[in-house]
Amino acid sequence: MSDQKNVVLAVVLCFLIIFGFQYFVETPIIEEQAQQQTAEQLDNGTAPTPDSKGVSAPAGLPSTASLVTREESLNQSPRIQINTPSLHGSIALKGARIDDLSLINYREEVDPESPEIKLLSPSGGPNPYYAEFGWSVSADTKVALPNANTLWSTSSNQLTADTPLILTWDNGEGLLFTRTYSLDSNFLFTIEQKVENATSNDITLFPYGLISRTGMPETTGFYILHEGPIGVFNETLEEIDYDDLVEEGGKTLSSTGGWLGMTDKFWLTALLPDQGAQFKGRFNHVAQGDRFQTDYLNQDGVVVKAGASASTTNRMYAGAKEVEVLDSYEKEFGIDRLELAIDWGWFYFLTKPIYFALEFLANLIGNLGLAILALTVCIKLLLLPLAHKSYVSMSKMKKLQPEMAKLREKHGDDRAKLNEEMMALYKKEKANPAAGCLPIVLQIPIFFALYKVLFVTLLMRHQPFYGWITDLAAPDPTNLFNLFGLIPWTPPEFMMIGALPILMGISMFMQQKFNPQPADPVQAKIFMFMPIFFTFLLASFPAGLVIYWTWNNMLSIAQQWYIMRRMGVPVNN
Repeated sequence: MSDQKNVVLAVVLCFLIIFGFQYFVETPIIEEQAQQQTAEQLDNGTAPTPDSKGVSAPAGLPSTASLVTREESLNQSPRIQINTPSLHGSIALKGARIDDLSLINYREEVDPESPEIKLLSPSGGPNPYYAEFGWSVSADTKVALPNANTLWSTSSNQLTADTPLILTWDNGEGLLFTRTYSLDSNFLFTIEQKVENATSNDITLFPYGLISRTGMPETTGFYILHEGPIGVFNETLEEIDYDDLVEEGGKTLSSTGGWLGMTDKFWLTALLPDQGAQFKGRFNHVAQGDRFQTDYLNQDGVVVKAGASASTTNRMYAGAKEVEVLDSYEKEFGIDRLELAIDWGWFYFLTKPIYFALEFLANLIGNLGLAILALTVCIKLLLLPLAHKSYVSMSKMKKLQPEMAKLREKHGDDRAKLNEEMMALYKKEKANPAAGCLPIVLQIPIFFALYKVLFVTLLMRHQPFYGWITDLAAPDPTNLFNLFGLIPWTPPEFMMIGALPILMGISMFMQQKFNPQPADPVQAKIFMFMPIFFTFLLASFPAGLVIYWTWNNMLSIAQQWYIMRRMGVPVNN
């Protein structure tokens, strides 16, 4: 019994430490940083260039524009419009940057008339975030190359899923650069760069791509989700936090195949180099302008013979992290482990199947909230033998509690005699204190994987349930302290306790009543405090997660009640 209590207590304390640190330490720090963040400074372009050793090194491309509104910054360059079923935006002819992109099918708020999610933004305006492609040369080569200030020419008037955009620029020294942008109906850009060499000398050029983002991005700051620079190099996932780049400096990695970029909770901008070519990827932070950059540079280079031409093709993903879309690109283009742009976590082998099961049920039932309830029932049925063994064990221990209390009173501080008598009692009643531990431990990865799916994927975002829950990905909007809207007062954030978290707390309290009570008074007080603590903690969680947690508690209560009644164990002893 003692071993079982220690295991449960250890799990409880782990949750208290993890969630408590997140709620009371990290969240206030993140909010304070966000409040202190001033208007973003103008970023300086940095294209990777090969030095004598072929290592990426920064080469500044200064810009002198002052900080203006987004609309004003868009007007600082002629633009070609982007119009596809999934994306709106434009490409700047100055610098040929992809720096204006919004997601048609995703809105900032639940209201379908609210603004589209803006993924990329131009330099000079607020929160610059853009992608750039081009050529670089070795340090001992002197040749005019297109840069951030180059004004490209085109005969196209827009980029669509059916119509590519062709840009040209003549350097006036015998080199003609052509860049062709193609875009599918989802989120994949294909960039073909071609160079025609009319000179009498061969020239070696190195294709590069970069993503630049100015200012510390706002993140959820939650420990189970990575947001920031990310990539796969030589089949290994690399994840770097923004603050680590600031404090520890940049990181450079070489790879053949793979990808790199920046990820938010639901959105991704990623460079997809030629999967057959060796490249050097870099994660970097430039203090001047507070700019984060991920970039790659092909290491082998492209030799453009005199009187001939050469080309290279690379790709970029810019859009929502839709599971099926990422999987299709990974398969079609052989992009190494692109699916890991979604933070599936340690239990990947469980998390992704659970995602597809939940998606299937949501399509079948027509409501994601009901799908969460149905999937929880399915998981409960799948784990029924393990859970049954656990609950039977706990019921036996609960039934023995009066006898155990008598033994403690009889033997007092004689621990050796008390343990001897307890072991004899366990043997007589065929009760094993540790029998319930293993089933509980085996269930933890499965329920954590479901929790992960609900938190990190797009499934819940802006999905309604019933009644007052119009967005399963947002916290319960009601509040106990204004009597759920009856009092015209908006309580401070730490007092935002909605109806769902309260129901969860009640279900957690009821479930405790079915479990054997700890003999240690300190442990008992900790267990009694748990429902209150988790009620406040889960008040800020997405409603879908609270629904799952509450429903799971209720199913556990029903199962425990049935087993205890069958075994003749009173609930309230």
